Amino acid sequence: MFPLTQFTDVALLLLRLMAGAIFTASGLSHLKDPAGRGQSIRLIKTFTAFLGAAELAGALNVIFGVLTQLAAAGLILVMLGAIQKKIFVWKTGFWGKHGTDGWHYDLMLVIMNLVIITSDGGKYVLWR
Repeated sequence: MFPLTQFTDVALLLLRLMAGAIFTASGLSHLKDPAGRGQSIRLIKTFTAFLGAAELAGALNVIFGVLTQLAAAGLILVMLGAIQKKIFVWKTGFWGKHGTDGWHYDLMLVIMNLVIITSDGGKYVLWR
């Protein structure tokens, strides 16, 4: 309907930047205080630090377009783990108790990374 397909690669770049920014913030939060953050999400300190490093590495690769599909796949695994914990361990609903603490946000990040995988990150990447 709208002749906007010429902007697909720019849109994919913006999607990668947004997903990368979210995972960068989360990864840095895990790395800044792994003991405190681990306690809040009920994980041990060492796994919380590993999770933060994985999120940060995946985020930077998605942002810069370096092995983008592999990085996005790794971030999907991280989010599937978060969804699994929210559903089966914490018994959190789709929207959560307050409408903001459910697993809808995590699912959105899975889908964003799925678009990144299926598009190979678009044209503006550094290294495939």
